Amino acid sequence: MADNKQGNRPLSPFMIGQYYRPQWTSMTSIFTRITGLSLLVAALMITWWFVAASSGPEAFATANGFLTSWFGDLVLFLSVWALWYHTLFGVRHLIWDSGRMLEVEQSELYAQGALVASVLLTIFVAIVL
Repeated sequence: MADNKQGNRPLSPFMIGQYYRPQWTSMTSIFTRITGLSLLVAALMITWWFVAASSGPEAFATANGFLTSWFGDLVLFLSVWALWYHTLFGVRHLIWDSGRMLEVEQSELYAQGALVASVLLTIFVAIVL
């Protein structure tokens, strides 16, 4: 069997004295995945609302009461933000797939701009609706 003595080697490369610094690209990538999954919650809520509407007035009253409550409004508002965020960062991946904006500075600038744009577009949608 192989000798697994590691001696005085570090356990992980980041333990040498440098710690990993989160970057805009990595953090926005993680949030893109989170927002994609969280959009399922809104989709299920809206599906429940449509099914309840076709089921009868009692079921619709329950679903509509939940969706128009403060919690339902909060979930739907955050879902609008998640939709804008996920869309804008999906466009970023399309741009990357075309071989553009692969430099760190350009990518971080897009990430910051898209984050601000997602918030502004969410506020715009909330005001219009």
